[in-house]
Amino acid sequence: MKNKLFTASRRLFKDQKGITGLETAIILIAFVTVAAVLAYTVLSAGVFSAERGKEVVYGGLQVAQSTMELKGSLIGESDSTNLQKVSFNLALAIPGTKVDMDSVVINYWDTANAGGTALQTLVRDTDFTAALSTGSTERGAARILEGDEQFLIVVTIPGTIGAYDTFVLQIIPPTGATLTIQRTLPGGLDDVMHLF
Repeated sequence: MKNKLFTASRRLFKDQKGITGLETAIILIAFVTVAAVLAYTVLSAGVFSAERGKEVVYGGLQVAQSTMELKGSLIGESDSTNLQKVSFNLALAIPGTKVDMDSVVINYWDTANAGGTALQTLVRDTDFTAALSTGSTERGAARILEGDEQFLIVVTIPGTIGAYDTFVLQIIPPTGATLTIQRTLPGGLDDVMHLF
């Protein structure tokens, strides 16, 4: 009887061995598929956020970094009593950038006029001029500071400032940070002088 029961149960479960392996394979494939989809989603989100982060960093650097820098000396011209003009060269601080010199704004402030509180926005071609510096080669479009070009800026000082007065020039490019130049005049003014 025992043999008959064993033989009957054996016949009954004879073809069931492969089903257990197949069920396990299906479950394994399902887990791998879900894991792959989840990994793809996480990686896509990571790449997207990294790209957005990089754009924000580069945008911040472009705004925060000064586009232009002072090259060489700041030269003052006076009538021995009052400062009349200031001239200096500007060049690019960041290689590969460009600055439209027609869009540059220059603000002026000094301690001698209006109790040191007056800030004036200078008018281009009246209060200041910007021209390609002598010895600098035009690299592209005219009036665009690019490559290794230098522009000579000549500012006519509004008002009268003399010995020991301080003046400030703010050069504001269309993009990038403001370049601020502050100088205090010496006790004796020469016709042409280097302003430290």
